Amino acid sequence: MEEEKTTEEPQGQLEKAAKERDEYLAGWQRSRADLMNYKKEEMERIGSLMRYAQEELLLKLLPVLDNLERAEKQASQQDKESSTVQGCFLVISQLKEFLRNQGVEALHTEGEKFNPELHEAVGEEAAEGKEPGTVLEEVERGYLLLGKLLRPAKVKIAK
Repeated sequence: MEEEKTTEEPQGQLEKAAKERDEYLAGWQRSRADLMNYKKEEMERIGSLMRYAQEELLLKLLPVLDNLERAEKQASQQDKESSTVQGCFLVISQLKEFLRNQGVEALHTEGEKFNPELHEAVGEEAAEGKEPGTVLEEVERGYLLLGKLLRPAKVKIAK
């Protein structure tokens, strides 16, 4: 009988150790999975913050581009030959290229049907031959950032 007891005792200890090992392994695996999920969530949060910061920067650059384009439209033919004005035109093209590289694209609105998701109506005018709700004039250009609306276009529409 004592022999049986001594053989059972190491067997019981072995089973107990195996059970503890399995518990510790499962706890370690859960902790590792939690850490991996935390890392993934943090990377998504940081990415989201960076996208938000990028949007803010781009939104602040758009009025600069608007004003440069207005100046370009107002320049007379004689002014356009000036080296100073040519330099300004280069700045405009560089700014547009920068925005394009960041995923910004301009909305094309004139002649399109008014879309409240993309356009902001700032006026209505009577226009013969135009269907009501058609965009007549773009007052301020709208932009998309990677397919998402960055700034709506301000437009005048037909009554």
